Amino acid sequence: MPAVCYLAVLARYALEVYWVAMLLYAVVSWIPSMRGRWSDYLAMVIEPVLLPVRRVIPPIGGFDLAFLVVLILVQVLARAIVPTACYY
Repeated sequence: MPAVCYLAVLARYALEVYWVAMLLYAVVSWIPSMRGRWSDYLAMVIEPVLLPVRRVIPPIGGFDLAFLVVLILVQVLARAIVPTACYY
């Protein structure tokens, strides 16, 4: 297996971890009693990605469509990166 394929697998795992972090961030936003110092660190990782998308797609009726768009894009990228890099 070429080195590019190993890097693609590593990138896929990183994107999947980011996707799980986004889901955790969503749960924490719905359940305030779960918030703590750790949720601030989680926000520091998630919010910089969401802000540019929120400028284009603002929340509608209290529902954050930007979050949904980024969540789907991360999943699509994670699933597309390995077959593209490892195809030989």
